[in-house]
Amino acid sequence: MHHLCGFNLRVCFGGVIKPWGKMTKRILCVDDDEDSVAALGILLLSERFEVVTALTAAEGLQLSREGHFDLYLLDNLLPDGTGLDLCRQIRNFDPRTPILYHSGMDEPEDREQALSAGAQGYLVKPADFDELVRTIRELIATAEGRAEIEGAG
Repeated sequence: MHHLCGFNLRVCFGGVIKPWGKMTKRILCVDDDEDSVAALGILLLSERFEVVTALTAAEGLQLSREGHFDLYLLDNLLPDGTGLDLCRQIRNFDPRTPILYHSGMDEPEDREQALSAGAQGYLVKPADFDELVRTIRELIATAEGRAEIEGAG
């Protein structure tokens, strides 16, 4: 157990970063940069998100198949593949959960390819944290609204 920012945390890569008490939503963060994963996990924790981390596409795919997530947060360049391939693989079994890219690749075609692969959003690193949280909340709310409409129909 690590104590950080006033929260009692369980922190491990390929594991879970979560506070004691009630979380709002669960995010799978797939990024090969351990420092980025740790920083994002702590920042998102402060917004009451539970963050599950993976450092490779294979680990991200396995976790996405085994658990329920409210949003996938993907980097584009991973040591064993690309975020595009991972996004397409996730879409094969999970067509509804929002996917948001958080990548250092900032060419217009990078964004277009991500959206074509099934993502709902694309933010370039380093993204403003408030913008990242706002985008995450909007994507989750939109997905939940869509699920309620589909469930009622």
